[in-house]
Amino acid sequence: MTGTEPVEGTTIRLNLTVDGQDRSAAVDSRSLLVEALRDGFGVTAPKVGCATGDCGACTSRVDGLITKTCMRLAVSAEGSQVVTTQGLAEDGELSFVQEAFWSEQAFQCGYCLPGMIFAATELLARDPDPTDDDIRWALSGNLCRCTGYEAIVAAVRTAAARQREHLQRD
Repeated sequence: MTGTEPVEGTTIRLNLTVDGQDRSAAVDSRSLLVEALRDGFGVTAPKVGCATGDCGACTSRVDGLITKTCMRLAVSAEGSQVVTTQGLAEDGELSFVQEAFWSEQAFQCGYCLPGMIFAATELLARDPDPTDDDIRWALSGNLCRCTGYEAIVAAVRTAAARQREHLQRD
């Protein structure tokens, strides 16, 4: 052995609630959560992007907190509640943020979409009427390679307006 051969980990059984469904999968004990979600659970919404936590492609909500899943070992999430962008839709209906991203064409390659969607969703939960500066600050932890951010900021504005209209009707 030269010391550069890959070391095999132990296969473990990981139990999660993913997008509202209790699930279990066999995963390598060294897997990152994004790898376990994609390879073990077959959930494709979080993506491997930069693998350094900078881009947001791997973003999901774990136990209520936005998490860059490429920065977390899967074993540390045992028993957790994981919500991916797929799980934000309710009864087959896109969330206000998802719908606004679609209507404003605020995505191209989809690379940044999970991070942007979760950041915008969290922002609007705290502040239903954010300024453009608030929106840009909330999105700053994610990298977009295609849109130049203007369509994304417009989508968050649109989502905020739709959310406020919905709340006023109820």
